[in-house]
Amino acid sequence: MTIRVLVADDQAAVRAGLVLILGDAPDIEVVGEAADGEQAVALARDLRPDVVVMDVRMPRLDGISATQQLAGITDVLVLTTFDLDEYVFGALRAGAAGFLLKHTDAAVLVDGVRLVARGEGLVAPAVTRRLIAAFASQPAGRSAAQEPPVELASLTPREHEVLACLGSGRSNAEIGERLGVTEATAKTHVSRILAKLGLRSRVQAAVLAQEFGISLPSD
Repeated sequence: MTIRVLVADDQAAVRAGLVLILGDAPDIEVVGEAADGEQAVALARDLRPDVVVMDVRMPRLDGISATQQLAGITDVLVLTTFDLDEYVFGALRAGAAGFLLKHTDAAVLVDGVRLVARGEGLVAPAVTRRLIAAFASQPAGRSAAQEPPVELASLTPREHEVLACLGSGRSNAEIGERLGVTEATAKTHVSRILAKLGLRSRVQAAVLAQEFGISLPSD
């Protein structure tokens, strides 16, 4: 199945490069380009791509606000850098499905789009684990002294294990291997966890697991 992608970046040269890289992949079709957040939201609502590759800093409407408006419409893969933590945290709260460094290798970008398209939100574990840990330590996050959300009580024991795996940055395949279930079963558990906890992305679930110290005994 062809993955339909919208590319949003205000720098024409960068945007052209992203389009060229993604367009060369046999299973990816770039269906649109946006030069700012407002255009990205409008095109995404019209074209309904599978994934939006979204820059953070853009005129008129930034990538964070655009991501928030696209929640429930499409998955967003945010391009970021470590020196823009405040933007990263905002994208986490907005429900971004994944994160990559702005100048990542072409192969990593293509694989990242594929992962997000099939529900693997924790793109580039080396990046996302650092982001999750940093986000959990921010004052804007939940305090360690606060009680966990009551919705956690609705999770089954297996779902608690899956949530712990999300907190450690595991993909669906890695969760399946760790818990002895199929990748498809792991994906189903993740979807149920998000629904029960009222979260927009598995990255938000990972943050929650980090904030409240939810982990497997051997992790």
